[in-house]
Amino acid sequence: MKHNLLFYRSEKSQSAGTTLICPRVGDAGYDLQAATDAVLAAGERKLVDTGIHCAIPLGMVGIIRDRSSMAVKGGVCLAGIIDASYRGEVKVLLYNVSAEPLVIKAGDKIAQMLVVEHLPGEMGQEVDSLESLGETSRGSGGFGSTGK
Repeated sequence: MKHNLLFYRSEKSQSAGTTLICPRVGDAGYDLQAATDAVLAAGERKLVDTGIHCAIPLGMVGIIRDRSSMAVKGGVCLAGIIDASYRGEVKVLLYNVSAEPLVIKAGDKIAQMLVVEHLPGEMGQEVDSLESLGETSRGSGGFGSTGK
């Protein structure tokens, strides 16, 4: 099933030469680039402009995730759900986990956006007991339940 992701580049995005592309055929994420320069001090979080506005198809969601090249420098994403109804600018909330300032130049690839299908945003069906959820081999095993 093919979906068409529509996007608009603002003047600041065009001036920075940014766009919204998957770098190679078969790549899962669209690269998000900074539309403006930014500096994040050690331990600082900041919204970084991309200048990109999207029309994500109904039944899909944009999920903003780290780029490995940015994470190596200390820049990690803290939030990132872009709903199909949102038409505002996509911004990336970056957090600098390193001990050094993180310098971002306009045009730098700062995150990636995965566009995936999701369940409809309706209320789930509540059941009367925990057993009604059914059994699995994992059960309620959580953090570290599969070993080291």
